[in-house]
Amino acid sequence: MKAPTVYTFEDLTPVVDPTAWVHPSAVLIGDVIIGPRCYIGAGAVLRGDFGRIVMEEEANLQDNCVVHSLWDFDCVMASRSHIGHGAVIHAAHVGRDALVGMNAVVMDRAHVGEQAIVAAMSFVKIGGEVPPRTLVSGVPARVVRELTPAQIAGKGEGTQRYVELAQRCHTGVRAVPALTAPEPDRPRTKWV
Repeated sequence: MKAPTVYTFEDLTPVVDPTAWVHPSAVLIGDVIIGPRCYIGAGAVLRGDFGRIVMEEEANLQDNCVVHSLWDFDCVMASRSHIGHGAVIHAAHVGRDALVGMNAVVMDRAHVGEQAIVAAMSFVKIGGEVPPRTLVSGVPARVVRELTPAQIAGKGEGTQRYVELAQRCHTGVRAVPALTAPEPDRPRTKWV
């Protein structure tokens, strides 16, 4: 399996924990630190040329996300944070166990509180504050309501699937030619 595209920038080389999974089409540049059991999906770009990007343990960054930082503000996705497909995180801090929905944008120096959810396609403005355990939505994002314990638990279950996926990808993903037709009795992936 081919490794992701990794570039050093002025002698700062990305660091990837061996238990993390980074898709081969992802691009890591410069001061990027990927922690244990993280998952980074296809087409993601983490550009640590202006400043540091950190993904703490068991965080996931899904397909086609873009992450960038600033020279005076580390971009951090805390432990078990969950960044949905196509999201942009620009020099922001995403708290522990928080979720940023698909195609959402979190801007410079914004803070997403722990266990908060930024709804899909929302925009968290520069310096925005998302309170812990709340749902925010819209352009610009505004607090909709507090999250219930069941909603927080449900988010945690989704994140756990990505922790498992990172581990399964180490042995279960390999480049192969496509089949020309489905095989008879084609099996399905197995998730508990």
